[in-house]
Amino acid sequence: MKYTRLGNTGVSVSRICLGCGTYGDKKWFPWILDEAEARPHFTRALEAGINFFDTANRYSSGVSESITGRWLSEMGKRDELVIATKVYGRIAEGPNMAGLSRKHIIQNCEASLKRLRTDYVDLYYMHRWDFTTPIEETVGAFDYLIDSGKVRYLGASSMAAWQFSKAIYTAREYGQRFSAMQNLYSLAYREEEREMIPLCVDQGVGVVPYNTLAQGFLSGNRERGGKTNTPRAARDESAAAWYGRDEDFDVQDAVRKVATDQGVSMSQVALAWALQAPGVTSVIFGTSRLDHIDEAVKSLDVKLSKEEVATLEEPYKVRSIIGHDQPQAARMLRIR
Repeated sequence: MKYTRLGNTGVSVSRICLGCGTYGDKKWFPWILDEAEARPHFTRALEAGINFFDTANRYSSGVSESITGRWLSEMGKRDELVIATKVYGRIAEGPNMAGLSRKHIIQNCEASLKRLRTDYVDLYYMHRWDFTTPIEETVGAFDYLIDSGKVRYLGASSMAAWQFSKAIYTAREYGQRFSAMQNLYSLAYREEEREMIPLCVDQGVGVVPYNTLAQGFLSGNRERGGKTNTPRAARDESAAAWYGRDEDFDVQDAVRKVATDQGVSMSQVALAWALQAPGVTSVIFGTSRLDHIDEAVKSLDVKLSKEEVATLEEPYKVRSIIGHDQPQAARMLRIR
């Protein structure tokens, strides 16, 4: 395993981060792995040297955190692990059960700690931008959690660069800083290169992208004409909607070509590209089979030449924003 610093911090994280959203309750999604099925995945990840684990309170309405907490507390050494979770999404009914109010953040952090079986979270993300709560209130709640010893580092996920910039400069007023940005980023979605990633590089924020295989699209789980090669691909409507343009399949073809030329898998090539991208600290990788972990680890040894990077990037065409809700902001501006 290879390790690096998380942005401009002193903490070291594995360059592969195990995404734990695929472990939880099958009622959430049919391809989810339950507690017993997830156990060997944590075993394999720890054996491979992965020390970075990512989940969220919203995943399977807390069940993902519970599974992550059980197996890491049983198998891992807490001081050696970097555990990340998130807050924002609705996990129960009620007017105060979603968003980034001080009330919601603090009560959900307490609940996440219980499910994760730990006294503190290493990295706590604001899962999205909250249009209804002042950023000062949100950052103030995070500041309280850090001072209470319940959170070590702050992160944010999937928002516009102007929003993250506002969060960064607000945090400085409290003597705090954001250390990570978890954004949607892959060969099939590179709009983050326009503003978000340059902002992160400038501010010393580690980029920890999710969906680096475009929900399996870049591993070839779906083909032109609609043919699907995995159970998840057959049921994943969002992936079909997000990655269905002719240009997207041109990107997939480029990944396939480089993979064939190198004698490695398409997944390894797509992950290797993300790992070499400017600002990227670690890539989040979800698994439904044990060999997926082995594939991810092997990607660390794949070296891409400048020519191969150019081949992979050439087919990309500009696309609309996905992964976060900016149309709502536009509507708010029109109302004003």
